[in-house]
Amino acid sequence: MKVAVVGGGPGGLYLASLLKQLDPAHEITIWERNAPDDTFGFGVVFSDETLGGIENADTVIFDGMQQQFARWSDIDIHFGGTKQTVGGQGFAAMSRKDLLLLLQQRVHDLGVHVRFRTEAPNVAELAATHDLVVAADGLNSRVRNQYATAFEPSLDTRKSKFIWLGIDRAFEAFTFIVKRTEWGLMQVHGYPYSATESTFIVELHEDVWRRAGFDASEFEAFAPGVSDERSVERIREIFAQELGDATLLTNNSKWINFTTVRNERWSHNNIVLLGDAAHTAHFSIGSGTKLAMEDALALAATLHEQPDVMSALASYERERRPVVVSTQRAAQASLEWFESIGQYANQDPLQFSFNLLTRSRRITFDNLALRDKAFARAVQAGFAELVGGYPDTPALFQSHKIGGKLELKNRIVVSAMDMYSAVDGLPGDFHLVHLGSKAIGGAGLVMTEMIAPSEAGRISLGDAGLYTDEQAAAWRRIVDFVHTNTSAKIGAQLGHSGRKGSTKRMWEGMDDPLNEGGWETLAPSAVPYGPESIPPRAMTREDLVRIRNEHVAATRRAADAGFDLLELHVAHGYLLSSFLSPISNRRPDEYGGSLENRLRYPLEVFDAVRAAWPPDKPLIVRLSAHDWLPGGNTDEDAVEIAAAFIAHGADGIDVSSGQIAKAEKPAFGRSYQTPFADKIRNRIAHATGVTVIAVGAISSYDDVNSILLAGRADLVALGRTHLWDPQWTLHAAAHLDYHGSAAQWIAPFRAGSRKPPAARTDGVRPRLELLRTEVPNPETTHTRWIGGLVTSVQDKEPVAV
Repeated sequence: MKVAVVGGGPGGLYLASLLKQLDPAHEITIWERNAPDDTFGFGVVFSDETLGGIENADTVIFDGMQQQFARWSDIDIHFGGTKQTVGGQGFAAMSRKDLLLLLQQRVHDLGVHVRFRTEAPNVAELAATHDLVVAADGLNSRVRNQYATAFEPSLDTRKSKFIWLGIDRAFEAFTFIVKRTEWGLMQVHGYPYSATESTFIVELHEDVWRRAGFDASEFEAFAPGVSDERSVERIREIFAQELGDATLLTNNSKWINFTTVRNERWSHNNIVLLGDAAHTAHFSIGSGTKLAMEDALALAATLHEQPDVMSALASYERERRPVVVSTQRAAQASLEWFESIGQYANQDPLQFSFNLLTRSRRITFDNLALRDKAFARAVQAGFAELVGGYPDTPALFQSHKIGGKLELKNRIVVSAMDMYSAVDGLPGDFHLVHLGSKAIGGAGLVMTEMIAPSEAGRISLGDAGLYTDEQAAAWRRIVDFVHTNTSAKIGAQLGHSGRKGSTKRMWEGMDDPLNEGGWETLAPSAVPYGPESIPPRAMTREDLVRIRNEHVAATRRAADAGFDLLELHVAHGYLLSSFLSPISNRRPDEYGGSLENRLRYPLEVFDAVRAAWPPDKPLIVRLSAHDWLPGGNTDEDAVEIAAAFIAHGADGIDVSSGQIAKAEKPAFGRSYQTPFADKIRNRIAHATGVTVIAVGAISSYDDVNSILLAGRADLVALGRTHLWDPQWTLHAAAHLDYHGSAAQWIAPFRAGSRKPPAARTDGVRPRLELLRTEVPNPETTHTRWIGGLVTSVQDKEPVAV
């Protein structure tokens, strides 16, 4: 093939070297606008997984890199006057300049032609004269921009500012310095990349950046290669204690807003994107160089394996996109965590450190326990001390009191799930078995489905209600069963369907209107939920009063039925939620317009329900924290909305998201809604003693423990997980070897509390070795990078690299 590579960074150079090795007949030319010894940045970090791929693909490059590596396994977190050290991670880093020189030499030896200080010809010309054009020209890719209609890029410029610096001292570990200043929190991401130097990235929210005076150079234009020395000097002053006698190093160092790059397509005809031109991931989760070199390996392999260029490019994208999407998802969580770092300013240092380490949701408590048992034990004991619990008890089995009124034996909630199985609003034997089995399964709190305050407030004909005394008596039967047979608590979720009512049962057609037996639906404005939905009628003043009174009557029936807790449903686009969202509320009166006005009716209903609900029982609110639509509410609005309900006496906030309109585009993923709960808890709720519940795509006890230990929520609600395994909580206790009162099997089921034997578990293996051999630990828990050597903290013996 005849190949043109636009961009002589690590990705482009590595691709050229691999292609040339696979077929020396390839004619490859690289155009690089900079000189061979020009490089921006300091160190680059690689994972063991990536290094394994490099070693397999090109031992010459790997051997050259290995001679340059700084290696260590520790992470040091400086916060609140303390230093927490976590081991067992495994890092390798080297100078970006040394890496470029190594790759340049490699492609030179292989016969690749590199044109330094030369702009590439027009891409259309290259595409016409070459079999393949590779755009490895970085974040501001000229190739991508020229063919934007084909690649459909999206560039998300973030809120925080960062500046890339170095210091002339080698950190011993990956180092996070989070410093409280009079202007707000500032953080340093630091790591060694040689025996004498380290990367030193300073990052801070734009508000903190401005308050600290860094915006003095905001409109100053710096020539390429020129650093913002005024800001660098200011950083020297602020971090004087942390720097000590180390000198800050600059290299084109100026303030930048990180930009996340995504593309709908990575190839167009015979043009393909690679590295930062195709995608970026925040530096707090990994290296762009690492991703680019992984791209290069995958592209070279598919070009070699497939019969033609088009097939190879399709295969390349199929193979790499899921990996990149996964990395970007983790990176997005990480960068948003650092953008919101100010909300953790008063967190306990140990909990803060665990929070930081698990920010991307890729690392969990169990992951850390495998790597550093001592740190994991300290985190669990620290959490127990914070909540007044037992140090050896897993977080999910620590008790919790809601609003100082209701004590739960553990922190697991069975989330409200509509079963569409009531008859004329009456819960029956199905509901008794469904909710009773979940209570028997060990959860601390079991929530009913959304219960309608009126016949017209139901979602479907199969929804349960609390608008008759007969319904209240049926609920009393279920509540009594839970209280008599288990130590769980049971809560009722009360809500009106609004414009999402008069629809079929879920399995008959989600949100589809009823063909027969339907009813008129109401909403703040006559705006349908989706294109196929029946338009609702805009509510009159009489409707507002009547529906508020229906909520009050249902609340009294819930109290008479003996429920331990009441949750007002102000989420998922149902009636009260539709008042909050500007997507569905377009009223011209005092109930529409500003957020204050949109809150007015939900708060009126809440106040009326609060007055009718027993004062010694908790009342909580379920909120949608994000509409997932342009022009809708965001998590920032959710903080203000939650604060309003807390000010009116809410004992808890149950944080969900979305379902305000059919056109929504949620960013689904594991625990994807937890950051919303985290923001509400750490900005407003925790200081007031209000409980926050996290929900949404949480299924493992490890994730639950990690959420709780990091202080992201007080309780965790699981829905579909409990349909899969009604005994989820008890099984979690068995896996965690917990045998306390927070997870007790009821007496009739106790004989089944031991896991049944499976196939071949009765097989006992014979001894087949004459002499037993000790299996050496390949890596001690803690290693540091000191003076160019990897040093074990445990045995103090240096290991040559």
